Amino acid sequence: MASRIRIGEGYDVHRLVAGRALILGGVNIAWSKGLEGHSDADVLLHAICDALLGAAALGDIGAHFPDDSLIYKNISSLKLLQQVGVILEGSGWRPVNVDATLVLEAPRIADYVYQMRRNIARELKLDVMDVSVKATTSEGLGFIGAGEGIAARAVAQIMDI
Repeated sequence: MASRIRIGEGYDVHRLVAGRALILGGVNIAWSKGLEGHSDADVLLHAICDALLGAAALGDIGAHFPDDSLIYKNISSLKLLQQVGVILEGSGWRPVNVDATLVLEAPRIADYVYQMRRNIARELKLDVMDVSVKATTSEGLGFIGAGEGIAARAVAQIMDI
């Protein structure tokens, strides 16, 4: 029987607030604000989790890691991503590749992209060349353009084991 391949899409957004660390792709980025959320609020990893879970028709990140559970309070989203990999494997799937885009006005993330890719690849047991992370701005428009938040989009491909 031929291998089955599926594609999933994920999206997440979090508000920027003072007094929190800015974690993107599992990398702590020096910045005056961080993302508000129950976990570390890593918007990039949350979008990737949703893309992977969606591809396997296994719900979304909130169904697996509810934001009213103390277990996930301030948890590293790298741990959530690793657990998504375990969930996929238990359901007969494995990640093939991930392509993700951060949408933010600031800070510039070019110096951090490779480490983000390495972190994601490590947690999903992928080669770093199977993980793409990019960034764009919203050209000063909307809540992102006003510096009020950061969004991320991700597409992931999975195949059966």
